[in-house]
Amino acid sequence: AAPTQAAPQTPVKRPGAAAGAAAGGTAAAAAAGAAAAAVPVPASPAPSREEIEQPSIGTATGLPIPRFVSLRSDDVNLRIGPDTRFPIEWSYQRRDLPVMIVREYNQWRRIRDMEGTEGWVHQSTLAGRRTFLVKTPHELILRAAAAEASPVVAKLESGVVGRIRACRAGNAWCEVSVGGREGFLRRADLWGVGPDEDIQ
Repeated sequence: AAPTQAAPQTPVKRPGAAAGAAAGGTAAAAAAGAAAAAVPVPASPAPSREEIEQPSIGTATGLPIPRFVSLRSDDVNLRIGPDTRFPIEWSYQRRDLPVMIVREYNQWRRIRDMEGTEGWVHQSTLAGRRTFLVKTPHELILRAAAAEASPVVAKLESGVVGRIRACRAGNAWCEVSVGGREGFLRRADLWGVGPDEDIQ
């Protein structure tokens, strides 16, 4: 039988003080949120016309927007604004998790995860390595070649994270590696690569 690659039991992200206060949380969390609310929060920088119109080029790097990157560590704070003075809304607990950069502001990047959550992280917490997240609710079959009839290498559960080795434009399959195994997965089953993106 093909080995099954299970997703880590550690949650992808946990709520920070800002999210806990917004959700109500426990009495202690509510009290902490109230105390935090009493502290003036710096106003967000006024968005430029280019930002409002969804820029296609990053204002800080000149790189394409949107674009996928990955988290550099197992502890990345997502803030409600582009500065350490802004409250932490979520803390990501999954190194290599793919996220999409949708805005840039100096050394800060506004990212979006697979669930649609958006917020700001410092650029030093991101890496250029390309990774994927299994986004289907069912197991995916990692195959030895880019064909449905190809031998099974492994079965991947929803939530598994791996590396993208190559994903050619116009090709429905991506070459990936996960848990020490290499093979092919369908592009449409992965979060972390664009529908027409070319990765070599």
